[in-house]
Amino acid sequence: MMQAARLFVCRARIALLAAALALSGCASTPQASRGRDAEAKQFLTHPNSATIYAYRNDFGSAESDDSVLYVDGRIIGATLPGTFFRVDVRPGVRVLNGTGYDQGSLRLETRSGELHFVELNVSSGQSRFRLVSADAGKREIVRCCALLENWAPGQRPFLR
Repeated sequence: MMQAARLFVCRARIALLAAALALSGCASTPQASRGRDAEAKQFLTHPNSATIYAYRNDFGSAESDDSVLYVDGRIIGATLPGTFFRVDVRPGVRVLNGTGYDQGSLRLETRSGELHFVELNVSSGQSRFRLVSADAGKREIVRCCALLENWAPGQRPFLR
């Protein structure tokens, strides 16, 4: 009887692990092509929109888990250390936040033609957002990070 219980627990753990691995695969966000990465690192602006760069350079943290990034409640993608997103938005107040029980967020006033740089660190399942200067943000993105794709092909652009 004891052996049957152990077998049941072992199978349950295997099933849980398999489910976790399957779900984590769904949360991945594809890396952009080298060309798109190089273009994003030119830090060009658009006259009718604001641009937000959100990046993670938290390599030293104990956690390398992904954290899902949202802008104004709209999913952008899953982040990992050493990655960044470039998001073009309409000017105005924008809110960046994480997911789940994560209460981390940043409220940001954006203006047409401006670049905004946000450093994102994740530890203990919590997202911590920090607005940084353009010089510091550009330097860190070029040094550490690879561009991730925001949307699947054929999806509507972010601008509302």
